[in-house]
Amino acid sequence: MLEITEYTKFLIGLLAIVDPLGAIPVFIALTVHQKKEQQYKTARLTVVSVFFALMVALLFGEWILWAFGISIDAFRCAGGVILLLMGLGMLQSRGHTTAEIEAAQDETIALVPLTMPLLAGPGAMSAVIVYAHQSSSVVHYLAITLCILLVSLSLLLCFKFLPWFSQHLSKRSIVMSTRIMGLLLVAIAVEFIAGGIKGMFPQLVA
Repeated sequence: MLEITEYTKFLIGLLAIVDPLGAIPVFIALTVHQKKEQQYKTARLTVVSVFFALMVALLFGEWILWAFGISIDAFRCAGGVILLLMGLGMLQSRGHTTAEIEAAQDETIALVPLTMPLLAGPGAMSAVIVYAHQSSSVVHYLAITLCILLVSLSLLLCFKFLPWFSQHLSKRSIVMSTRIMGLLLVAIAVEFIAGGIKGMFPQLVA
């Protein structure tokens, strides 16, 4: 098991990647033609899908890497690059990109594109796999599961108050929170990349 500060860092990083607050305008845009009851169903399905997608990454992500012959250090570097690009994008107020998608009339948009690739995409899965590799204890996996659960609950809370957010949340406040999350994400990404390089080339720090 790692120190509590490491799990706090992981939780903050995962929150920054998933960005529940920044996902609200995307969700509203994609469900604009849905009735309120159908919109709530889509929100619940999205939260459940995000949770299970990240749990799959936690439990089977390392095995998948082994099956493809990818080292954890190489994946750590690749994940760090992904996080870095996402963080830089968030600092430039891009956040989640709203692709030109026709408004769907059912809840399937909860899976694509809301869960994949917007919320539980490569960045989130990379973070989960990399942190999961740092220890093999049951307590470690339970701690990461708790972090994933907290992120999912924060996403559920944001969706629960969608009407309030629609009326009171300004574009400026969303941009500010996205940039703060982006700055934290860039710092965590640098540590990911440095750790991966250190693992692949230990002679550089010898």
